[in-house]
Amino acid sequence: MATNKEMMRKLAVAVTATLVFSSTGSGQLLQQKTTFTEQDTLRGSITPERAWWDLNYYHLDIEVQPDHKYIAGKNTIRYKVLRPNNVLQIDLQAPLVLEKVTQDGRPLNVKSKGNAHFITLEKEQRPGAYHEVVAHYSGHPKEAVNAPWDGGFSWKRDANGKHFVATSCQGLGASVWWPNKDHMYDEVDSMLISVKVPKGLTQVANGRLRHLDTLSNTSHWFVSNPINNYGVNVNIGDYVHFGEIHQGEKGPLEMDYWVLRDDLERAKEHFKDAPRTIEALEHWFGPYPFYEDSFKLVQVPYLGMEHQSSVTYGNQFLRGYLGRDLSGTGWGLKFDFIIVHEMGHEWFANNITYRDIADMWIHEGFTSYSENLFLDYHYGTRAAEDYVIGLRQNIANDAPIIGPYDVNQEGSKDMYYKGSNMLHTIRQLVRDDEQWRQILRGLNKDFYHQTVTTQQIEAYISQKAGMDLSKVFDQYLRTAQVPVFEYRAKGKKLQYRYTDVLPGFDMPLKVSINGNAQWLAPTTKWQTLKEPQTITELSVDRNFYVNTEEKLE
Repeated sequence: MATNKEMMRKLAVAVTATLVFSSTGSGQLLQQKTTFTEQDTLRGSITPERAWWDLNYYHLDIEVQPDHKYIAGKNTIRYKVLRPNNVLQIDLQAPLVLEKVTQDGRPLNVKSKGNAHFITLEKEQRPGAYHEVVAHYSGHPKEAVNAPWDGGFSWKRDANGKHFVATSCQGLGASVWWPNKDHMYDEVDSMLISVKVPKGLTQVANGRLRHLDTLSNTSHWFVSNPINNYGVNVNIGDYVHFGEIHQGEKGPLEMDYWVLRDDLERAKEHFKDAPRTIEALEHWFGPYPFYEDSFKLVQVPYLGMEHQSSVTYGNQFLRGYLGRDLSGTGWGLKFDFIIVHEMGHEWFANNITYRDIADMWIHEGFTSYSENLFLDYHYGTRAAEDYVIGLRQNIANDAPIIGPYDVNQEGSKDMYYKGSNMLHTIRQLVRDDEQWRQILRGLNKDFYHQTVTTQQIEAYISQKAGMDLSKVFDQYLRTAQVPVFEYRAKGKKLQYRYTDVLPGFDMPLKVSINGNAQWLAPTTKWQTLKEPQTITELSVDRNFYVNTEEKLE
């Protein structure tokens, strides 16, 4: 935890973060420079007003009025005191208004700095004690312009003119539509979501439906597992329901589907990808992490999102990504991209969650890779290789995958396709596919329902693989450069090295020389290999994400 002096430094009105990555191999210098504000730091760091208390329970109780694009209600926040303090930070974004905050029914003093609201508590906060505050709020929440990339409420109507409403808020933060402790490091242990909507509409949220009050049309959904804030969602529409029981690794898993009335029949056919995805990803990642809360796939008016146990879907019942194969290989049209990708997030995003959005690759790299593993399970390893290698055409190499910390800023979008290709490369380094599968399953077992850092994930994979992969992670996550394998062959001698890499980069590499596969151990210095016959052909195994350059005399 930062000292008070360090926090004062961070909370300057403007903070300039400069990330510098260099490569001795090429002499190139990459700089990413961004200016951050006090609001960025209040949103993105574990402030002293957050650090002293631990989330235990939320009860979000609201009314949604689609006709007016208006919401109103309250969130009860139960917490455990970790150490004495009397100022607590709650986040709620304008134009929503935090009307009052109470404890034991008494209104408390609130001082606001933009979207961060500091509550002065009157009762003694003894370590180990549990207390509640109730945050009352209302207003017209931000409307999402391009959900889910631009968060907020999506206020739409279906083909019959009925309201079709949903929330999405990753990155921007759940405080765009409800008051909470809006930092990823602390997940609430359980949650009740109560939402009143107009008659004739159905509301679906996370977890299991505990009760539907038909008189007021208020639904109460209970989440029994820890959940991150952006994973909480509200979906409203003229929904109809169907479902099935999938026999999974932990036994019967209830799988429920909520779609617009007119889309019921095609959804029944198209959503067959959902149990196929559970089957494949349980094989690779271990049991679905939320059996207690069931699984739902919910149709929404935007593309889709990984809301925990309530995955949202808007891919128009098409294969691929809106009918397009992102890999250009044909394999991407064997499945619905949104179903597979967003369901993959149940393991990486919802079960294992980044502590800081700078480490968003933990969500997106592994989940992009899950598409490859889905293909591996159902269509074979060759198909999976084709697909993940085909995704390389989408990599920009414009900036490092990891972003600046403590300011709610993600890194390069290469976290998806470069992240998945890094993991595919590491699979080759491990060499034993069953060992690799056990590493992936072990991550979900040993970090079960936890928030993590990149360093934890890196150290775990290195330990279980039995090799130091730190330079591999540094190269692919913290620079925007792809390693270049340089070689020159003359007669029976082969000289080779790496360039465009960090100092000390020495990733083993599988090559074919005159049709014979073998492993090399390149470094940044020229090495020489003497073959028994003249070298006429050399190629690098395509499964390694490296560039190759032949150096001519």
